[in-house]
Amino acid sequence: MMDAMTPQERARRSAQAMWAEDNASKWAGMEITHIDEGTATLELTVEPHHCNGHGICHGGVTFMLADSAFAFACNSRNQSTVAQHNVISFIAPGRQGDRLRAVAREVSLTGRSGIYDVTVTNQDGTVIAEFRGMSRAIKGQLFKE
Repeated sequence: MMDAMTPQERARRSAQAMWAEDNASKWAGMEITHIDEGTATLELTVEPHHCNGHGICHGGVTFMLADSAFAFACNSRNQSTVAQHNVISFIAPGRQGDRLRAVAREVSLTGRSGIYDVTVTNQDGTVIAEFRGMSRAIKGQLFKE
C-alpha cells in the first residue's frame, strides 16, 4: 500500500499539471519559484514588451503575475478552482529590468470559497501591488489521485 501524498507533494503535482497547460503564464515569461498548500510564488523579469506608454510595467502584466500566483495557490489541493472576483491596488511602478515576485497566501478557505492575498514586490523588496483574489472550487481535479 502506498503512503498518502503529503500536502506539499499534492501542491507540487497540482502545479505541474496546471503549468503544463498554462500557455499564458509561460508566454508572459513567468516562473514558479515556490509552491506549497495554499501558497505560491511566481516571478517575472520586466522586459520591454511588458512596458506601457509611460515606460513602466503595464498594470495588466502586474495583475497577470498576481493572478497566476493566486491561481497556483488556490489550486494547490488538486481541486479545480477558478477566480470569482479579484481586485488590485497599484502602489509603485515596476520598471524594465525589475524582477517582480508575486507571493500568494491563503487567508480563508470555507467550503468552496477561498480568499487569497498576493503581494507583488521588486528585487529590492519594494511593494509594487497588493492583490486580493476570491476563488470558487468547481468540479474536477488537476491530476488523477
